[in-house]
Amino acid sequence: MALTPLDIHNKEFAKGFRGYDEDEVDEFLDRVVKDYEELIKENTQLKQRVQEINTRLDHYVKIEETLHNAIIVAQQTAQEVKETAIGEAELIRKEAEQETKRNIDSNLAKADKVREEIEGLVKQAIVFRSRFKTLLEAQLEIVNSEDWREFERYTSSAAVAAEGLDY
Repeated sequence: MALTPLDIHNKEFAKGFRGYDEDEVDEFLDRVVKDYEELIKENTQLKQRVQEINTRLDHYVKIEETLHNAIIVAQQTAQEVKETAIGEAELIRKEAEQETKRNIDSNLAKADKVREEIEGLVKQAIVFRSRFKTLLEAQLEIVNSEDWREFERYTSSAAVAAEGLDY
C-alpha cells in the first residue's frame, strides 16, 4: 500500500536516548508532507491530463480509421463508376456501330432499289422510244403510201364536184 501524506504526518518515532531533535524531524516531516501532497496533486492532474489526451487520441484514431475507410470506399466507388462508364461507353459505341451498319445497309438497299427503278425506267423509255419511232414510221409510210395519194385525189375531186353544185 502506498504511503500517503497523512501517514507521513502522523508518523511517530520512538524516543531513544540521544535521538534526533524532535522539532527538526517534525519540521522536515512537515516539508516532506507538503512536497508529497504537491507531488500527489500534480500526479493526479497529470493522470487526468493523460486520460484526456488518450481519450482525444482514441477519438482521432477513430476519425483516422473512418477517413481511411471512407477513402478506400471512395476509391472503390470511383473505380466501379469508371468501369461502369467504360462498359456503358463500349455498349453505346457497339450500338452506334450496329445502328450505323443498319443505316448503311438500309441506304444501300434503297440505293439498289432506286438504281433498279432507274434502270427499269430507262428500259421503258427505250422501249417507248422504239415503239413511238415504229409508230411514227408506220404512220409516215401510210401518209406516203399510194392509197393516201389516191384518197387525196378522191377528196380533191369530191370537193371540186361539190363546188360545182351550188344549191
